[in-house]
Amino acid sequence: MNSRKRSTLLAFAGVLAGALLAPLAQAQDKFIVLASTTSTEQSGLFKHLLPQFTQASGIAVRVVAVGTGQALDMARRGDADAQFVHDQPAEEKFVAEGFGLPRRPVMYNDFVLIGPKSDPAGARGKDIAAALKRLGATGGAFISRGDKSGTHSAELRQWKLAGIDLASAKPAGYKECGCGMGQALNIAASTNAYVLSDRGTWLSFKNRGDLGIVVEGDKELFNQYGVIVVNPAKHPHVKKDLAQAFSDWVVSPAGQAVVASYKIDGEQLFFPNANQ
Repeated sequence: MNSRKRSTLLAFAGVLAGALLAPLAQAQDKFIVLASTTSTEQSGLFKHLLPQFTQASGIAVRVVAVGTGQALDMARRGDADAQFVHDQPAEEKFVAEGFGLPRRPVMYNDFVLIGPKSDPAGARGKDIAAALKRLGATGGAFISRGDKSGTHSAELRQWKLAGIDLASAKPAGYKECGCGMGQALNIAASTNAYVLSDRGTWLSFKNRGDLGIVVEGDKELFNQYGVIVVNPAKHPHVKKDLAQAFSDWVVSPAGQAVVASYKIDGEQLFFPNANQ
């Protein structure tokens, strides 16, 4: 084979390889980075939800599960294409500052106060403020996430409603772990302490030790989740169209049905409310 034919064949092979690899490279690029709270991942929801979105859209989702405060910070830096979090005041501030497109409600569940089944602080009931007052008065062991997450923000609001100013003086048994929900529950289980948890993570948590639900049913424990696409006007590199496809799907009838179908031992963990 002369050199001219060899060169022609090599050029053709290069073009063919490029044509074959182009769809693969395109498929590999078809993903979004989703900054989210730990509760959506540790509850098992994302393992149930995201594969069905990918199957419907062809878009992969790479989740970075951190506290809501950290998720918002990631998005402010342009390190995520969308976020799925649960601290509505902070989310609305993020949008008002121009970092996000309009926030859309997706689903809700509730927070529960977890504690020793023997309830040494006498906190049991349906009133979270009264329970925290009892914990403050008795010095009962309490594990705070202390990580600026949505759950941590909710906890701080409850202490304030209980009339306890953590900035001036923390109760004797109050300890911050600076950690995610699963780790906070593990610490509470190993030390027989109280902890505020989202119900979804609690239901999926296996290492319960002697812990159980102490307070539930208070309207103050309502826990709303929302989805926000990062504003491309702030960060032009974000994959706005792909992120919007995820946002549109998760609030659609199909996405909402997938949210509602996630259960553990027959108990539904999240309740869709995008269209309410």
